[in-house]
Amino acid sequence: MTELIPAPRSATAGSGAVRLTRHSRLCADPATEGVAHWLGAALRQATGLPLREGREPDDAEGGIGLRLGPGLGPEEYRLVSDGSGVRVEGGGAAGVFWGAQTLRQLLGPDAYRRAPLDRGRTWNVPHLTIEDAPRFRWRGLMLDVARHFMPKEGVLRYLDLMAAHKLNVFHFHLTDDQGWRIEIERHPRLTGIGSWRARTKTGHRASPLWEDKPHGGYYTQDDIREIVAYAADRHITVVPEIDVPGHSQAAIAAYPELGNTDVVDTEDLSVWDTWGINPNVLAPTDNTLRFYEGVLEEVLRLFPSEFVHIGGDECPKEQWRRSETAQARIGELGLADEDELQSWFTGHFDTWLAVRGRRLIGWDEILEGGLAKGAAVSSWRGYAGGIAAARAGHDVVMCPEQHVYLDHRQAPGPEEPVPIGWVRTLEDVYRFEPVPPELTPEEARHVLGTQANLWTEVMEDQARVDYQAFPRLAAFAEVAWSALPAPAERDFAGFQRRMTGHYRRLDALGVAYRPPTGPLPWQRRPGVLGRPLDGPPPNR
Repeated sequence: MTELIPAPRSATAGSGAVRLTRHSRLCADPATEGVAHWLGAALRQATGLPLREGREPDDAEGGIGLRLGPGLGPEEYRLVSDGSGVRVEGGGAAGVFWGAQTLRQLLGPDAYRRAPLDRGRTWNVPHLTIEDAPRFRWRGLMLDVARHFMPKEGVLRYLDLMAAHKLNVFHFHLTDDQGWRIEIERHPRLTGIGSWRARTKTGHRASPLWEDKPHGGYYTQDDIREIVAYAADRHITVVPEIDVPGHSQAAIAAYPELGNTDVVDTEDLSVWDTWGINPNVLAPTDNTLRFYEGVLEEVLRLFPSEFVHIGGDECPKEQWRRSETAQARIGELGLADEDELQSWFTGHFDTWLAVRGRRLIGWDEILEGGLAKGAAVSSWRGYAGGIAAARAGHDVVMCPEQHVYLDHRQAPGPEEPVPIGWVRTLEDVYRFEPVPPELTPEEARHVLGTQANLWTEVMEDQARVDYQAFPRLAAFAEVAWSALPAPAERDFAGFQRRMTGHYRRLDALGVAYRPPTGPLPWQRRPGVLGRPLDGPPPNR
């Protein structure tokens, strides 16, 4: 009970345990049938027990009951294990699902395996009562599949890992300069050309090393439907990101007319093979607007999420300053400068999405030049953007790079693979506070939650993603879920003790996490240049 991650709101121990046997049944009411199917499948493969499903609990030994409970919030749950069996109640199916995740933890690390290690072993759930609910409604993970493509099976695996940690928003970064990863039927060259690059920079952009072979891939629309459905079964919302107007060279390489053709020869551009901020941005033309409206029409059919992310970050304005077309647009609209031109671009899609019942969210650069009326902000350049947005009445997701960019290095030592950014240890992430103290209670209500970001420039495969994500994602999940005290008062030593058991769960799940003692020999990348930043990160 003491090894649960994230920590529950309250847990009261009893005496004794519920024993699961081949006679135990898994019972659910109609509203929780989906959770029962998921839990039954997970436990049957791990335990070898039949766990027959039914509607009504009976007197069979060690039964598990799932049902809605009055007076509980949508994601709130109550788990009771006593002489009559195990009961999980939630205010909604999502609450029951999170309670089922806790039940799986209570059964021990082997409950995460895909086949039983010993079909004769005993499976016990200790007698206890747990009452629990999340602190934030947005508990997110952003995965960048544009820089290094992750095949569909890897994405599904990360949805399972998110669910195991009670994270509920998957921010799917699908497009960038280095690759376009989603099939758009009306624009086939986006994947025919834009999903592959000829070679890839190895390490930081200043590194002299290259991998001289093509890299790429994309998800078909059926792949996307499968990913979205798989996530929904785990009560995870998938928020797609289609980057505009910067980070768009892959799209311009596929359709050169999207770029600033009066400034650069866009016919000569290819999918970008290195990292950093790219100068080739979309032209602010009606053709570009119509093109991306067509893209988003297909995106909306695939993703039912409330929010659609349009990027908006790191958009250099030099081409617009030199472009007669862009300058004419500024004059036509009566705008002050190029920042307001980007604000107009963002506002167009904010309105376009709102008419279709969706909401725009973008990185905090969309604040520059004026924030679109209905837009929400992902605050990545520290807290300042989020504070400004919340004070202006806009919803915010806090994901400051100084705290929750998991591509940043985990230790200062020379053995850390491809060191990027500031040192962000497990303890640093555990002491991250998403709500800035400068906000009033009314302003703080605009903080929807928080998100950890996995940018994959230096993560060439799933094992590298695992290494950067874990164990820090477990600490982040507790920050996002649990009602923790102020950062300085948090019991990190207690969290470390609970992680002792959690590492065994990660082992059972096959996660290639960074061990507490440092990287294993095969996890190192000697000789690959990174970009370490020394000293404590600015807390702005």
